[in-house]
Amino acid sequence: MQEALKDKVMEILEEVEDPELGVDIVNLGLVYDVDIDASNNVDITMTLTSIGCPLAGEIVEDVKKKLAPVEEINEVDVNITFNPPWSKGRMSRLAKIALNVTD
Repeated sequence: MQEALKDKVMEILEEVEDPELGVDIVNLGLVYDVDIDASNNVDITMTLTSIGCPLAGEIVEDVKKKLAPVEEINEVDVNITFNPPWSKGRMSRLAKIALNVTD
């Protein structure tokens, strides 16, 4: 059950776009971990493309808003970390193509 819910969470997180880049946070490689406990509390560890990202609050709120309708989820907590720092190497091939980024 937890794996199925985790897959569902990741799928929904693909709907959350970085407002500056227009690419979702999963394909950008911003989501580091999704942990779901026995009570179906979801703990998301993610980063941002830069430490001073002015839209951090907007991204976190969008994550919570997108996951709120999922009945199986009890609570959602989003933890922002910069360790390790984000780099373009974390981006999926899709994100690199969308942003015209080369390796």
